[in-house]
Amino acid sequence: MDFKWTTYEASEQQRKQAQELSAKLNIAPMLTLQLVRRGITTESAAKRFFRPQLSDLINPFLMRDMDLAVDRLNDAIGRKERIMIYGDYDVDGCTAVALVYKFLLQFYSNIEYYIPDRYDEGYGVSKKGVDYAKAQGVQLVIILDCGIKAHESIAYAKTLGIDFIVCDHHVPDDMLPPAVAVLNPKRADDSYPFKHLCGCGVGFKLMQAFAKNNGIPFSRLTPLLDLCAISIAADLVEVTDENRILAYHGLKILNQQPSVGIKAIIDICGLNDREITMGDIMFKIGPRINASGRMENGKRSVELLVERDPAAALRIAKSIDEYNEQRKGIDKLMTEEANSIVAHLDKQEHPQCIVVYDEHWKKGVIGIVASRLTDMYFRPTVVLTRDGQFATGSARSVAGFDVYAAVKSCRDLLINFGGHTYACGLTIRWDDVDKFKQRFEEYVRTHIQPTQTVPTLYADAVIDFCDINKRILHDLKRFAPFGPGNTKPTFVTKGVYDFGTSKVVGRQQEHIKLELVDSKSPTVLNGIAFGQSAAARYIKSRRSFSILYTIEENIYKRGNVQLQIEDIHFNEE
Repeated sequence: MDFKWTTYEASEQQRKQAQELSAKLNIAPMLTLQLVRRGITTESAAKRFFRPQLSDLINPFLMRDMDLAVDRLNDAIGRKERIMIYGDYDVDGCTAVALVYKFLLQFYSNIEYYIPDRYDEGYGVSKKGVDYAKAQGVQLVIILDCGIKAHESIAYAKTLGIDFIVCDHHVPDDMLPPAVAVLNPKRADDSYPFKHLCGCGVGFKLMQAFAKNNGIPFSRLTPLLDLCAISIAADLVEVTDENRILAYHGLKILNQQPSVGIKAIIDICGLNDREITMGDIMFKIGPRINASGRMENGKRSVELLVERDPAAALRIAKSIDEYNEQRKGIDKLMTEEANSIVAHLDKQEHPQCIVVYDEHWKKGVIGIVASRLTDMYFRPTVVLTRDGQFATGSARSVAGFDVYAAVKSCRDLLINFGGHTYACGLTIRWDDVDKFKQRFEEYVRTHIQPTQTVPTLYADAVIDFCDINKRILHDLKRFAPFGPGNTKPTFVTKGVYDFGTSKVVGRQQEHIKLELVDSKSPTVLNGIAFGQSAAARYIKSRRSFSILYTIEENIYKRGNVQLQIEDIHFNEE
């Protein structure tokens, strides 16, 4: 794909603020400018950004219904009621269930957890799940990462004498479910100051409030922050404000003293003896936790996350790793099939969105396929598969376009739907698939801006190789953890040449290992360009080119700089 590059232009005032911060912090202006762009313009704000403090977490009782939730939980424990922790089958749901279950289990034993089967029960609160809770004598359900639209199921549970506390972060309807408490910072009537918690984050806030109310030291919660970091990274919520604090300290736990279950995943991923980052969670740890729910049942992942025996945890981690390998094969085949459909459609027309479906595609993998197609074609995408008389789908979007609103515009066709701006799930009748496709495409066509479908990469600054050194690398690492809202700074350098030693690498010769120089510095910098071996011939011709990249630490030579090259532009002659 040919990407357009856009470099952020700083105003005169921003440059002045960056220079002032540079003098106070002893950090290069090219980096303090990134602080200014994040709204950080004072020395004290910069120090809070670089050293997030757990003491700065928001008072959980500022969240609407938190007092009701804690009171009901206290009553349940006081009356020795059986409590069920119920969650979604993805990473966010599984980590949320593990966090709440592990924390409460320290003080109360009449408790269990439940993860619905994606293929048997579907998303959210199922009648089967409610009936199971009744059969187990459950009187209180704490539901995590789903439930905000489970009106009928929660009303049904109420008739059976089962109360619900909903902990969700997806966009709610105008009418809330009939739970004793609905914790969701996105509620229209909620003044909680941070709106971007993940499901695990909302569960954490409930436990924080419960601890505060019962005089339990916060230190009893700290060891569970590794679960928060995993959910924040995997669910792609903003890594700002409260999420930044949780992720920062969660990564510390993850690197220094992870739980037994997470340590087993780290071993399986081959992440021992290196610093684990948000990227490692996104591409290695998260997919494995997800794989159980995609292929079979997410309960297996929770079993791993709460396991205390290292040998048992390693056995579970290996089985989950096998699920992930199976998922990769199915994912690859489905993506190829979907890509073939899109390529065929594009020969006839060039729609501004993608809606593809096949009744044989695996339900647990369609979200991944939707993400891949969005990345490949840079258009809002919906992928659907058949589930009996219904079609189940996942929607993904491009930057700046609200795919949740696009799906919601077809509400009269929807049996169920939920999500947020850039991703959502939906269920419709199979017979209505073509009608939905037409309506969805019409909405996108009339609402999307032309610039939103142009593949674009953003650079924070244009620099020369002489600007890059180990000190810059050290200071850049202080900007972590990275993610939406705090993306890793990217740079452009023009007039770059191969030093003469660059080569194609990889099992299928798909990557380029580079040694580069530019015209303004004698410094030779190492780089890696994943999946860009097609550029090797031009690079080896000794002609100049431009690169867009991030500055990384070489994992094999700690402390050394390596450029991770995201895109290459050849200079036109």
